[in-house]
Amino acid sequence: MRRTIIAGNWKMNNSVKESVSLAREIAASVDDVKGREIVIAPPFTSLYPVSKEIEGSKVKLSAQNLFWKENGAYTGEISASMLKDAGCEYVIIGHSERRQFFGEIDESVNQKIKTAMKYNLNPIVCAGETLEEREKGKTFEVIRRQVEKEFAGLSASEIKNIVIAYEPVWAIGTGKTATPKQANEVHLFIRNLIKEFFNREISDNLSILYGGSVKPDNIKGLMEQGEIDGALVGGASLKGIDFLKLVKY
Repeated sequence: MRRTIIAGNWKMNNSVKESVSLAREIAASVDDVKGREIVIAPPFTSLYPVSKEIEGSKVKLSAQNLFWKENGAYTGEISASMLKDAGCEYVIIGHSERRQFFGEIDESVNQKIKTAMKYNLNPIVCAGETLEEREKGKTFEVIRRQVEKEFAGLSASEIKNIVIAYEPVWAIGTGKTATPKQANEVHLFIRNLIKEFFNREISDNLSILYGGSVKPDNIKGLMEQGEIDGALVGGASLKGIDFLKLVKY
């Protein structure tokens, strides 16, 4: 069954104290929310204290990244078992900023997905085109390549636990947003790819989120589209009042 998910990616923002305060504000205000999952992704340093703060609430915890190795001499990295130990249920994988600044490629995204699933972490897997690729009419070519490589070697039973986030790179942090029609068109394309690569049942039940300058004033138009199941929110998730407007759109 397709789930409606509103996920807040806090990126490299908020001290431990600020993270706990924001998590407390959100958790205390969503008891009446029904029919959707609420996910927050603080920085690594805040994961455990935030997990304790939201314990017993409707808010679920996500990490922003992981490494595919289970342990070892990988300075600065974090493993799936560490994330589980900190209280995470989700992990964001393949975000465009990881690709842009840290050399993430489709093949490493694939390795990370497999490791996350081994540890029962639900991956939120990102895909999306740059402005140059969109202007050259390569959107669908890029999305097909990403989806095919990111999910290579996964079975239908594994893919059913994955969430996909379509995030046009040109709309992230720019204030620009794909129109609801543009976003829905790509979501439908992704859903059809999953049907092609796996099966219709998996495709019909897959949750696909939109990410890219989602704000309280555009969430409703996006969520009215038939193929959009939620949002991966950046900047608007850093203020409790804004994120709660998105959750309760």
